[in-house]
Amino acid sequence: MTTLDIVAIVCGIFAVGLVVLLIYRSTLTIHEDDQLFLSDANSAMQEEQTKLLSRVNQLRIPIWVFGGGTGLFTLLLLGMWISQKLAEASQ
Repeated sequence: MTTLDIVAIVCGIFAVGLVVLLIYRSTLTIHEDDQLFLSDANSAMQEEQTKLLSRVNQLRIPIWVFGGGTGLFTLLLLGMWISQKLAEASQ
């Protein structure tokens, strides 16, 4: 197993993690309502929406980490691949 293979696997892991997080966030936001709760009769719905928004906000940092990792490892993979091809061409 070469270094290029390892970087490709790590890049794939980050990409799959990013896709899973984005799908999870989209399923959470499907249930989000744009409502203004004025009476106490709807306080249960308001609490539910508040919990939902806090879960969505908690996903912000992991999505940034996985997105950044995917981008970083993709650039690293591309650079290593180009370097390898140039080394092969010069021989």
